[in-house]
Amino acid sequence: MSGQGSTPPRIASSIVRLSLALAVAYAALAAGLTWWQVVQAQQLTSDPLNPLVIQAARQAPRGTIYAAGDQPLAENVNSGGTLVRDYPYPVVAPIIGYDSGVFGTAGLEHTYDAQLTGLASLSPGADLLRKFRAQPYDPSDLYLSLDLDLQQAAADLLGNQRGAVVAIEPSTGRILALVSSPTFDPNRLVDPTGGRRYMNSLQQDGASPLLNRATQGLYVPGSVFKIVTAIAGFGSGTITADTTFPDQPAEYKTGFNVDGYLIHDFPRKVQLDHPLNFYEATEVSDNIWYAHAGLQIGPTNLVDWAARLGFGAAIPFDLPTSPSQVTSGTGPFGGFRDQVELANAAYGQAQVLVTPLQMALVAATIANGGVLMHPKLVDELRTSDGSVTSLAPSAWRTVLPPDEADTIAQAMVQAVEGRYGRVFAGGARVPGVQVAGKSGTAELAPGQAPHSWFIGFAPAADPQIAVAVIVEGGGEGAQRAVPLAGTVMADYLDAHP
Repeated sequence: MSGQGSTPPRIASSIVRLSLALAVAYAALAAGLTWWQVVQAQQLTSDPLNPLVIQAARQAPRGTIYAAGDQPLAENVNSGGTLVRDYPYPVVAPIIGYDSGVFGTAGLEHTYDAQLTGLASLSPGADLLRKFRAQPYDPSDLYLSLDLDLQQAAADLLGNQRGAVVAIEPSTGRILALVSSPTFDPNRLVDPTGGRRYMNSLQQDGASPLLNRATQGLYVPGSVFKIVTAIAGFGSGTITADTTFPDQPAEYKTGFNVDGYLIHDFPRKVQLDHPLNFYEATEVSDNIWYAHAGLQIGPTNLVDWAARLGFGAAIPFDLPTSPSQVTSGTGPFGGFRDQVELANAAYGQAQVLVTPLQMALVAATIANGGVLMHPKLVDELRTSDGSVTSLAPSAWRTVLPPDEADTIAQAMVQAVEGRYGRVFAGGARVPGVQVAGKSGTAELAPGQAPHSWFIGFAPAADPQIAVAVIVEGGGEGAQRAVPLAGTVMADYLDAHP
């Protein structure tokens, strides 16, 4: 018989079960609170659909965007007691974009919207602790690599002509200039009284001023694409610096017969009477040599090595980018329709379409010893509490070994500085500095003036700047793009001795 005061077994068992149930319930409640208040805090405090977030974003001042040298490119100004966005330099509109209560955000204002409004941080762990701070929304200022003087100079050189200029620091991928012409005035877009009317006029403008030609414009590249073909040839081991094609000199007159299609060199001032090697073919920009090379490289190698440079997909970047292409990819011959398309593609015609950013990266890869860097605009973010988040340069991939990149670089030097190269690209030369580059004349439909192209870098022995320039309908490369690129490089090197 049980002792006096003892708990019957059935009741004791019930108490144990109740205790366990309460323990489990409290544990679940604690886990839920931890989940929502800590783990999910980042999402809740940055969710653009959260009414509290919307209200906080409206009340908090937006971070400032600075060019290199701390020049403000987008800032808040007081207008009748209300903070509004001001853009002192419309020349950077394709980069900075706008922040409009009507049209939303674009450009860096869109890419870094969460950081500029303080709704998110790029610092590890910062967002998890946000809700415990006295001021949870701490807008970040953006500090860019952009050289405002160079940006303005390049835009002035383009003037009212359509086109783009991209300048990159080859060893880091930092963007120094990113010009698209024509452009727009973001101040007029964010104007609450005339913004809708101005947007309507931009959308109806046949010159497409809202299109960022530098990152999204797709163009036939012409002979600047020969550097891509060279990379594919050396990378795949199908051509060398000594590669020659015995029939090439005679084909100046007869044309190069590819399956019944005759490929001719465009009328030129220089025609050599012996089989050209790689250096010579690049210096005189020989289409027939490069057509032979393209067939020897083959369709798979050309597409695959171009892909290592970023072709075939959107380039990971701070702004939207259009994928460049070597071919439409629908043909039975390794994506090409036939050998004719491949031969023409090898010198930058056929179905080849590129963005200026992509071609600037091609030049920068050679300048950087075969290493392709991720392109970047933002160097760091700073908050008012003094915290700094640096966005360090990073290598995307190694495309070529240094010796092969150097061989291509030497050919590019000859294409600007050589006896015959000066005929085509001598206008890109910089006094006291050796320049490497390649001009291009992109043929379009009959009756249309060709696009004028240049890609290159300087100084050739210690590259500080790589550029890509296109002037739509600018004629031969030597007419507009070559001297423009030379001036851009000279201006930058003069300002950064």
